[in-house]
Amino acid sequence: MSSKRRSLMAAAAVAALVATAGACKSSDSEGTSTPAPTRTATVKPKLDLSLPTSLPTSIDDLKRWEEAYKRGAWKNWDKSQWLRKAADFVNPVIDGLWNDDRMKGADPEDKNVPVDVPADQGQTDRTPAPVVARPVATPYHQSAPAVGKLFFDSPKGSMVCSATVIQDPAHPGKSNLVWTAGHCVHAGADGGWYRNIAFVPAYNDSGRSAADLKNAGRDVLAPYGVFWADGASTSQQWIDTGAESGGSGSPYDFAVLHVQPEKGGKSLEETVGSAMPVWFDAPATAQVGTLNAWGYPAAPPYDGQRMFDCAGKPGRLSLDAQQPTEYRIGCTMTAGSSGGGWFAKRPDGTTALVSNTSIGPVTATWLAGPRLGADAEKVFDAVSKKFS
Repeated sequence: MSSKRRSLMAAAAVAALVATAGACKSSDSEGTSTPAPTRTATVKPKLDLSLPTSLPTSIDDLKRWEEAYKRGAWKNWDKSQWLRKAADFVNPVIDGLWNDDRMKGADPEDKNVPVDVPADQGQTDRTPAPVVARPVATPYHQSAPAVGKLFFDSPKGSMVCSATVIQDPAHPGKSNLVWTAGHCVHAGADGGWYRNIAFVPAYNDSGRSAADLKNAGRDVLAPYGVFWADGASTSQQWIDTGAESGGSGSPYDFAVLHVQPEKGGKSLEETVGSAMPVWFDAPATAQVGTLNAWGYPAAPPYDGQRMFDCAGKPGRLSLDAQQPTEYRIGCTMTAGSSGGGWFAKRPDGTTALVSNTSIGPVTATWLAGPRLGADAEKVFDAVSKKFS
């Protein structure tokens, strides 16, 4: 199926939801020529870019919706029109939207908690000592081929998180699934789905600094292409209780995306040559061993363009005794590393994803991520089965 066909199908899906993405009018102004005394002034008609208000019945309706969206209708963040339900996700492809300037200028999206985060001490272990994040060896497509950056638009502007290519049992060797944090795709209790969500595997593969990338094009930043999300699922708990600060919803702060190449081609797994298995119901901290957290930290002292990782023995963090405990390790990675995968060795010696970065303190001395149990597996299955 062509990229154009997929975009039109996505457009039809959104229009069927009564155009909740909003409407966009052109900025063309009305103008008049200087009239003779006996002539009527000529008015230049405005270009109508409003979205369809009912299910489109023609290709013209679809084209009009797509044109309006590309001209900026997606920038309407009116909360009353913001798609937020689990089944509402739509994300039409806009070829070239994520150019080199937008990628380099995207801001990090992270959930911060106070230094003295209130924790249930009955289930929370001692705060770990900071572990200085290490730069990942380049090229990334060899040392960490499944890791990349996730870009999206929110009411705050262009944003960035980290994410991981994961295996899809419905498509062995040809997965198009990506794991990240729930707060990287959905605003939680105060909003809805973010827009223009796209994954870039092995971003800045050669690990060049922000200064060295000043004049770099998209082929340098995204050597393996840009993959747009055409399906997504996060936990209902995150949708209902998730918050930008304070840690609310963090035990359920995970999400799975299904992606498609922006301009068509091979699957994501075939493109990068790797995908991580997910280890659901991994052991508690004492048995899981060393955890490795990967991501692209963007707040100082990091520049957001290079990949780092932290390794350590995890402890427990509990913000609510009625909710699952989270893994916590010492790590100095900052905003931008959210959504990045946490990996551990399974009993058979293989490495698998067991968590993702969710929260950290404003001092950037540790990171915490959810344990992936039945709720996480439900989110994973929902996306895998939908595209099976």
